[in-house]
Amino acid sequence: MSFSKDSKIDILKSGTIENDCCVLAFLSGLFHGCGEISKSNGKYIASFVTDVSELYDYLNEVVHKLYGEWLEIEIEDDYVINKTTYYRITMSEENSERVLNDIGILELTPTGYEIIWGIDNRIIAEECCKKAFVKGAYLGASTSSIRLAGEEEWKKTTSGYHLEFTSHSHQFLTDLANLLAEFGIISKLVERKSLYVLYIKEAEVIKDLLALVGANNSVLALSNEMITRERRNKVNREVNCINANINKTIDASMRQVEAINTIAETIGIDALNEDLQEVAMLRLANPEESLGDLLELSTIKLTRSGLNHRLKKLEKIAKTLKE
Repeated sequence: MSFSKDSKIDILKSGTIENDCCVLAFLSGLFHGCGEISKSNGKYIASFVTDVSELYDYLNEVVHKLYGEWLEIEIEDDYVINKTTYYRITMSEENSERVLNDIGILELTPTGYEIIWGIDNRIIAEECCKKAFVKGAYLGASTSSIRLAGEEEWKKTTSGYHLEFTSHSHQFLTDLANLLAEFGIISKLVERKSLYVLYIKEAEVIKDLLALVGANNSVLALSNEMITRERRNKVNREVNCINANINKTIDASMRQVEAINTIAETIGIDALNEDLQEVAMLRLANPEESLGDLLELSTIKLTRSGLNHRLKKLEKIAKTLKE
């Protein structure tokens, strides 16, 4: 199961909303996120399209509590995308218009009902209602590319941190961005093909959003993932550093051996003074050792910089001989 779907189920398991005003705000956010309006016998019919089948029981309970009706659910044949099954949860013809009006989606005017694309401020008058609205919007419109590698698979390549809300309504996502900003959650709005996308890429901000909507287990899971990735990145940095040092040592050793061989083939190692002769023979006998290891093998007392200086001197002599 995906992180996105897990987080939604996490929210649904956190318990139903108690206050009627918050239930309306939740339904409003959910409808803005995944609601659809159709017409039957001249009346508007409200339905929700989701890939989270567990939403049905949760939604059924809050709607029945407020309006005394039970909802219908069916598999939506037109919404089988990437082998994901979608469900349509439909309200009754008798109550749909009333609910849509109560949650700020339809407004009755002298010429009939008009659809409101933005967030009705009356729905989110209280802070508790704002949180309920965001919870509904998250369940209805959010997706995420976050993948949790877990302890067993920490070496696997995982995606970055990305969570987004998608909608055909620019006004809804603009209002949602402003609402999230009130809780310190900063997002960015862009247009992608025929959709608008409100996205967050910072892991800490995503954690704040998950905490806001009550996905507490998902907050912990994401925190563990961040720790795992940081540990993996630290190990990778250390390995890269070690490999870089090994390559540097090998390159230097090859240059030094080549220089000593040049000296041996031209003037001969015996032409060098005794200090340089011993260093030259030491390097030839131990071509793969680091400076530290050479110091331990040396019979003369030298510092690391002193040994390096003599090896550099051998390279300089060889360069002069080549020229």
